[in-house]
Amino acid sequence: MSGIRTDKLNSEFQKSIYEILTKKVKDPRLTEMFSILEVRVDKELQTAKVFVSVFSTDQEKAAKTFEAIKDSAGFIRQTLSKSMHIRTVPKFEFLMDTSMEYSQKINDILSEINKK
Repeated sequence: MSGIRTDKLNSEFQKSIYEILTKKVKDPRLTEMFSILEVRVDKELQTAKVFVSVFSTDQEKAAKTFEAIKDSAGFIRQTLSKSMHIRTVPKFEFLMDTSMEYSQKINDILSEINKK
């Protein structure tokens, strides 16, 4: 699969997954704001890693929201198979993106160093 096609699929999956989660999934655990940061489809179109960031000050609610997203993987795949014109819809593996927390931690450390 060419890089351009993979990039297009990644982008389309990113938009579609977010839309399905916000408009079609009716899980009461989806209480916190979230974002689909990136989707990476493998060359064989068998699996796709979906990086999710949940924005919440309450870690428990954030964890429940992420679990609801992970539990919706089958529904998302089924919905996409009906709407997209591709032979195979990959299995989605949802991963929590913690880069925002990491960058905040680094900023806090740098701020502390600058104070000294």
